Amino acid sequence: MVVNDAIGITLVVAGIALFAVELVHPGALLLIPGSILLVAGFLYLFLPNVLLDSYVGPVVVIVAAIIGALVEIPYYRWVAPVHRPMSTTSAGLVGSEGIVIAPVVPNTLRGKVRVNSEIWSARADQEIPTGTRVRVIHGEGVSITVQPIGAAAAGTNN
Repeated sequence: MVVNDAIGITLVVAGIALFAVELVHPGALLLIPGSILLVAGFLYLFLPNVLLDSYVGPVVVIVAAIIGALVEIPYYRWVAPVHRPMSTTSAGLVGSEGIVIAPVVPNTLRGKVRVNSEIWSARADQEIPTGTRVRVIHGEGVSITVQPIGAAAAGTNN
C-alpha cells in the first residue's frame, strides 16, 4: 500500500508542478498533461481499483485531458491575445497615413515619411514638403510611395 501512495503522490506533485510551470511560463502547453497527472494521481491514491482494474479509470483520464484542452484554448487566448505583427512590411502600410519629415522629391528616394513610429524612405510623382500629411499608396522593399492628403493634395493639382 505504501508503494501505491508514493506513486499517487508523485503523480499529483508532478501535475501540480506542470500547472505551476504553466502559470510562470504561459504557452508551454502544460495544462493538459498537468490535468492528466492530477486526475491519475488522485485516482491512484483514492480509487486505485477504478484506475487499474476497470475501463472507467482510463475513461476518466481521457475526459480530464479533454477538459484540460477545453480550458487551455481560452486560457491561451486570454494570456496572449492576438495582436498586430511586431514587424512592419512596406506593403502592409498601404492605406496608412503619415507625415513627411524630409521633403519628398519626385522620382527619388530622398524623402522621409514617419508612419506610426517608423521612418520610411518615400517617393512620389510630385514634390511634397515637410510637414505634409500623406497616405501610403504602395510599398515595395524598404520604401513606400505616398500621396498628399486633403488640402495639400488639392493644392498640388492646380
